[in-house]
Formats: sequence, C-alpha cells, structure tokens
Amino acid sequence: MNKEKIGNFARITDIDKGKAINKRTRLENIISMNTGLTLYIEREILPRYNGFDKAHREDHARMVIKQSLEIARYYAVNIEMVYAIAAFHDLGLAIDRKTHHLESGRIVRKDQRLHEWFTQEEIETMAQAVEDHRASSDHEPRSIYGKIVAEGDRYIEPEKIIERTIQYGLDHYPELDKEGHWQRTLDHLHEKYAEGGYLKLWFPESPNVERLNSLREIIKDESQLRRIFDKIWL
Repeated sequence: MNKEKIGNFARITDIDKGKAINKRTRLENIISMNTGLTLYIEREILPRYNGFDKAHREDHARMVIKQSLEIARYYAVNIEMVYAIAAFHDLGLAIDRKTHHLESGRIVRKDQRLHEWFTQEEIETMAQAVEDHRASSDHEPRSIYGKIVAEGDRYIEPEKIIERTIQYGLDHYPELDKEGHWQRTLDHLHEKYAEGGYLKLWFPESPNVERLNSLREIIKDESQLRRIFDKIWL
C-alpha cells in the first residue's frame, strides 16, 4: 500500500484511492468488522442515545460513526477502534452534560466487554480519544483517533447546525422566549463556528472544510441567519 505522511500519521495516497474507486468499492463493503463487536454496539450501546436530548439521539451517534469511518479510510488506523470510539463518544451525557466527554472516557475504561476485542493499551487510547472529542476541549487530541472522532462529530451542514442549536436551547433553556433563543443561537454560533471560534477541523479531506466556510458566510449575514432561524422556529 502506498502511503504518505501528514503530520505524524500515514495517509493512503491518491493512487490507492483511485484503485478503490475503479473497483467501485464502497466503504461499507471494504470494512470487515468483528461481528461480536458490531452486535454489542448495535444492541447495547447505540440504544442508550435515545434517552438524550434531541440533538444527541441515536441518529447523531450513527452520523458520527459514518463520518469517522469515512475519514479513517485515508489513514493507517484500526477501523474497529474508530467504530467503537464513535459509538461511545457521548454516552457520558447520561451522567453530566458539562463533563460528558470525561464521563464517556470512564465508561470506556469500565466496559469489560471491550476486552473481548481490544487490548488494554487500545482501550486506553480509545478512552483518551473519547475524552478528547469535544470541540471546546482546551487541548489537541492526544492521538489520531481523537482527531478522527472529533472531526466525525462535526456535521457542518449550515441549516442543520442552526436547527440543532435551537433544539438544544429549547431543551435546556425552556424559560427563554423566541428573542431569547435568537440571542442564544447567535452567541453560540459566533463563539463556536465564526472566524476565531473554538471549533477546529483536523483533516484537509474533510467535507466539513467547505461546509464551515458556507456557515461562516451565513453567520456574517445576520439578516440571512435570522430568516433561517425564523423558518426553523415555525
């Protein structure tokens, strides 16, 4: 397999990607997961998300899994580790929203079933990746696994981001009126997604690069942003 280096990580070259495309090989067909692991994730882990707020239900976890696996195909990493990290990344929401990334790491370390498929060293790497996935983290993820899942956790489709921001506000700040939610949405989008915001993208091949630029253009145009807010609010 031809590889090149990006930072400290091996990346599959465009030659290899071209071969895969020519063979019409889809991601879901070339990744072979351990059946026991996938059954455990599907039956025991993903259903836990259905008790969380609307922005963090099972569909969100599945989106993170899908995007993480799509990014991982460019790099020489353990695909099953990526899959498990993405599946576990937000489980700590059941304990505490503010520190959910740390709680999720504890859940990974305490899950005895994971020892059926991973070494202790791999589990520790997975726990650290879960801890590091949060966009507002004050440090760079400690491994490529943390960066992959942090990136997979960002589906930057502009209107969907705005909708999820409103949903979160409605779930957690029910005392606010419409104008209060508008101001909270505006503040959050500027803090996280605008130029200079705390969101970091880690991979040049991520589709989020272009999407983030589109969202930033909307944030700059407050009248356009307000029209989208009003449409979603209805």
